Amino acid sequence: MTLNWQHARQVAEEITAGWGKDGAPGGAIALFDADNMFSISCGGLADLAQGTVFDANTVVRFASITKHIFAALVTGYCQQTIGLEDKLAQHLPQLQGENGQVTVGQALDMTSGLPDVRETLSLLGLSVYNATSAASLLTLLSDLGDLNYPPGSEVSYSNTGYRLVEEALKAKGILFDDLIQQHINQPLGLRFSAPETWFDIVPGLAPGYWLQHNQWRLASAGLHLSASGCLTGSVTALSQWLQHLLQEKTTLARLSAPRKLADGRPTGYGLGISQTQVGNVTLVGHGGSHAGYKSYFLLEPQQKVGLALVANREDVASADSALAVISALLGQPLPQRGHDLTPGLYVAEDGYDWLEVNAQSINWLGNAENLYHSQHPGEAISLSSTFPVRLTQQGTTLSGEIGLAARRFVPANADSASLDAVQGRWSQVAMRSELLIEGNKMTIGIGPAAITASLVSLGNGRLLATAQDGPWQKRFAVQSEGDQLLLALNRSRIIRYTPRSQSGECRPKTPAPVLKG
Repeated sequence: MTLNWQHARQVAEEITAGWGKDGAPGGAIALFDADNMFSISCGGLADLAQGTVFDANTVVRFASITKHIFAALVTGYCQQTIGLEDKLAQHLPQLQGENGQVTVGQALDMTSGLPDVRETLSLLGLSVYNATSAASLLTLLSDLGDLNYPPGSEVSYSNTGYRLVEEALKAKGILFDDLIQQHINQPLGLRFSAPETWFDIVPGLAPGYWLQHNQWRLASAGLHLSASGCLTGSVTALSQWLQHLLQEKTTLARLSAPRKLADGRPTGYGLGISQTQVGNVTLVGHGGSHAGYKSYFLLEPQQKVGLALVANREDVASADSALAVISALLGQPLPQRGHDLTPGLYVAEDGYDWLEVNAQSINWLGNAENLYHSQHPGEAISLSSTFPVRLTQQGTTLSGEIGLAARRFVPANADSASLDAVQGRWSQVAMRSELLIEGNKMTIGIGPAAITASLVSLGNGRLLATAQDGPWQKRFAVQSEGDQLLLALNRSRIIRYTPRSQSGECRPKTPAPVLKG
């Protein structure tokens, strides 16, 4: 295969040049092989207030790219301390629920069923801006021990497994940042940092930005930053680490080896590494997304080449950009978006699942993904190993797989009874959360910090809620289940509320008698 570095650099420069228009935030795309850095294309600003240019040494938040680095340390230097077949409860005995029976390997390979912490918090009324600590989140997970699904039965992205494995190491006195300093920064001469909160000082860190009503806003987040996505660094440092993986081989092979479901089917996702097919070439890599930051890397291990992308702006289509550049390098055709499914809103015949089919993509329980034609006529597929999709249309029915689990959908039929049945106040007693439904409006949270969602009936006791949480839109299912109300996102499907009157509603005290005389 002939490598076209010039064409790849040209595509990268076109992308980064677009980021640099009108004084906007920017990013960088690096192209390299195991031994050489061929190009770093940069565009836009690192800091809008200072007007500093985004360059090869600008520090950003890597977000979920952190995962493969953490997994490399867990399966390498920590393998005598914690094993992939260990149950989480062996290391975190406070996990007395179903989550304690998840293995370390499942926690890292997206088959665990562990509800994602951030998404769970949003269903409890906490916005992206609410600050949380590692200890308080571990308590939350100990109290909420349920899983989204039985471990090993499907694939669904969750950051929680990485958080819990990090907590297991921390309980033994092993800190992620210490591992980074000792085993990566010092031997390789890198400057990665692993801050635990958004508010920690990181030298050189560029602010992240998101676009609201044509104005750039500073991004922030209150969630404690775990090993699922806390690392910071520059595109140069990231590229040097990836070059090391291409040279060293064994670590990359260990991380990218596909894991399996309980029934033996391979998933396409390893340990912090996913597989992507471009033409006849299989790539390995991962993406990352924090409020105001995007990142991506792709490697072709056979020819030992790759790219790294980082940006400090929310609107970057990081996966599409990375695929465009690597396709140009390898001379492989880009996959063409499209499908033969009928657009519209669908629901499962039973349960809370909803599915929206758009012109080139789908949205399932709040998670959007592009669709492509497969080799089988009429079948629509995704290219994501963390959100694998295979769907076909038969009349008005959609059937196939999402997350490697069988799904079947029929057109949604709105009714007024579904909305009427959920009016009033509801409580999540264990977490001291309350929501109010009035008409087609849901309010979760306290006072002016409350999150407001609009409600649309899907029929048969099901509703679709849509809310805005900082830079992100949240679309989640609301289902009436007897005397309970289930709120469900793709990454969190365990939060249930009960009617306020059944949860110890406060009532006014009997007035004290008035004494006369």
